[in-house]
Amino acid sequence: MQGIQPLDERRDIVVPGNTDETLKFCVEHFILQANHAIATHGKFTVALSGGSTPAAIYKSLSDPKNSSRIDWTRVFLFWSDERWVPQTDKDSNYHMAMTAGLNTLNIPSNHIFPMPTNGDDYEAKANAYEKLIQTHVPNLSFDLVMLGMGEDGHTASLFPKTHGLHSNRHSVIANFIPQKDTWRLTLTFECINSARHIAIYVLGANKAPMVKRVLTSPFTPDELPIQNIGTPSHKALWILDDSARGSAP
Repeated sequence: MQGIQPLDERRDIVVPGNTDETLKFCVEHFILQANHAIATHGKFTVALSGGSTPAAIYKSLSDPKNSSRIDWTRVFLFWSDERWVPQTDKDSNYHMAMTAGLNTLNIPSNHIFPMPTNGDDYEAKANAYEKLIQTHVPNLSFDLVMLGMGEDGHTASLFPKTHGLHSNRHSVIANFIPQKDTWRLTLTFECINSARHIAIYVLGANKAPMVKRVLTSPFTPDELPIQNIGTPSHKALWILDDSARGSAP
């Protein structure tokens, strides 16, 4: 896609313009990856993200002008992380994605895999979700993983200085977040960095200081987990609007 530039050996960057122009780019990028995956191996496996930017993407994808551009019967929905709340809760990433418009699309119900967040058997739920990925995602490599960035440099539910930053044996873990005194389920770095495509959406001036810090400071993923996203063979694409880029490179 036009405008994508290499940042380093692990990361690319694109700044399509203002918020509206950047959201349009995000939607086109999603459609491109979906259609390419379906054309090459018959299905599109995507790990969705929470947040306001993904919500806007889902809303646009469900608009009739875009919804007809993807064969949704071949789409498999997973989530990159989830809060430990019921699936009907307004804070649920699953609930947000569905109510933002994905529930209007022709996606078979047995292709939609919300993270299980009932009860208190956190590790068992993480292991069960990992088995779902093993069953439905070839080579444990998603076609697309969607991510955002918190103002503290976290991504998915990989928060600074949490034990989940050092998991290298699983695709999914239960991660306790002391900062929020709660458990969350999250994909691990290993799983995220195995994806064919990784998109990191960062929009808004409030994110500009952290964008600059993440992209220009020394590699300290315990402090800034999102720095650990992307590898030379599976590069992460940073999609920024003008405001979020600020004075970053």
